[in-house]
Amino acid sequence: MSDALYEQDFNLWIEKTIRQLQNHEFESLDIEHLVEELVDLGRAEKNSLKGNLMILLAHLLKLKVQHDAPDSMKRSWYSSVLEHRQRVLSNLADTPSLKGCLVEAVDKAYTDGRKLAIKLAIKEGRLAQFGVRVPEEEEYPVTCPFSIEQILDEDFFGM
Repeated sequence: MSDALYEQDFNLWIEKTIRQLQNHEFESLDIEHLVEELVDLGRAEKNSLKGNLMILLAHLLKLKVQHDAPDSMKRSWYSSVLEHRQRVLSNLADTPSLKGCLVEAVDKAYTDGRKLAIKLAIKEGRLAQFGVRVPEEEEYPVTCPFSIEQILDEDFFGM
């Protein structure tokens, strides 16, 4: 029955599982799916942190490498840095144990953030009307040039 409920109406399954836990009805819990959902929840927290770090690092990197871009372009990068840094700080405040995997998360997020920064630079350069310089891929460091402290520092913008 719980297999069918889990497959047919996930929200109803959650409500039932919560009631069972609150009522200490442990013997009737759908343990297999409950464990699966808890594992997924932990993975989602890490993925959220990594996703926010990726965008934060991409825009910090763009500000560092494309320091000569017009202010009109850089304004959106600054806004993105502020927004995604706040998301990262909120992730860490809500789930302090994520701090233990922060170095690994930055390493993984930087690789993707670097790729994103390069793609965005190429696309923005093509769209710009006034000859915005498109940096060479080699201008983007292969390893993260920012420390954890800089990444989390609300006054740091990559320059």
